Amino acid sequence: MTVLRDGRPLIDHRPIHGLRRRVADLAPGVALCAAVTLVAVGLQQLEERAFAHPYVEALVIAILLGMAVRTIWEPSPIWRSGIAFSAKQLLEVAVVLLGTSISVAAIISSGPVLFAAIVGTVIVSILASFAISRLLGLATRISILIACGNSICGNSAIAAVAPVIGASSDDVASSISFTAILGVLIVLGLPLLIPLLSLGASQYGILAGLTVYAVPQVLAATVPAGLVATQVGTLVKLVRVLMLGPVVVGLSLLAPLVRERAPKPGKARKIDPFKLVPWFILGFLCLAALRSIGGVPDVAVGPITRVAGYLTVISMAALGLGVDLRVIGRVGGRVTLAVTLSLVLLLLISLGLIHLLRLG
Repeated sequence: MTVLRDGRPLIDHRPIHGLRRRVADLAPGVALCAAVTLVAVGLQQLEERAFAHPYVEALVIAILLGMAVRTIWEPSPIWRSGIAFSAKQLLEVAVVLLGTSISVAAIISSGPVLFAAIVGTVIVSILASFAISRLLGLATRISILIACGNSICGNSAIAAVAPVIGASSDDVASSISFTAILGVLIVLGLPLLIPLLSLGASQYGILAGLTVYAVPQVLAATVPAGLVATQVGTLVKLVRVLMLGPVVVGLSLLAPLVRERAPKPGKARKIDPFKLVPWFILGFLCLAALRSIGGVPDVAVGPITRVAGYLTVISMAALGLGVDLRVIGRVGGRVTLAVTLSLVLLLLISLGLIHLLRLG
């Protein structure tokens, strides 16, 4: 610290000025993403009032609105830093906060056979969906997004996995757009299988929990089948969502190794664990551990989860604002086919397990 002649210390204000400048740079873009989010949340609330359950969630609406804005207006540099910050850093914070939603009790209460069936379905579906996407000529990153979104929890899984594997805005938008469309269709069409396949309430609940993308969509798909189907479907879906944690951690370990070039002969590669596992994955695991030992009060879980949800929607609005629709147009047909085939495969796997293991 520098001292002036009169003995007064000279305080360095540069860090403060740098922070203010950073906030000023980010504010326009973040505010724009927040505005798109407010509109998306408002439209979801209108859906809930009209249909009791949202068929198209705010997360999907936000990315579609962002894409619509981007189509008619290209953001100038004054907006871009805030949009990029919202798409990456805010999404990473949301992933950290999702750690509080992990409940060991929910896993235990599902029973060993059903739990094993859920885990097996997710693993097989991820591998098969990835293989289908690659066979159709899709790039590795978008194939991973489709596989995880289809197999775990749709848009939320895509949003959580994207920063781990370094997916682009175009990849995320393509995956979410077509997954969202099929998500709505399966909610509307799945109840038709009850009479066609003579499914009982518990069997149908298991099927819905294993195949429908989002928790609200599971409710919408199972309410017509009765309370038992709704309870079973929700439990199965929650356990399925919990698979997101291990999958994200696994991808965080594999993705850097895949991207890195092979080490030169004679040189031993040093592995930095902090580079292999991103900070937000470590934060996710820490909060999950705290929740499991009672370090996060139950009363705080709801508000934290809602904050994570809003941050995710803001991030999706940012991704939409950065999307070039021409890129989506070039891969649209293949992405649609990949998501559709993956969903059909997931349905067949789920039905096979229900009858083979006599679940429900």
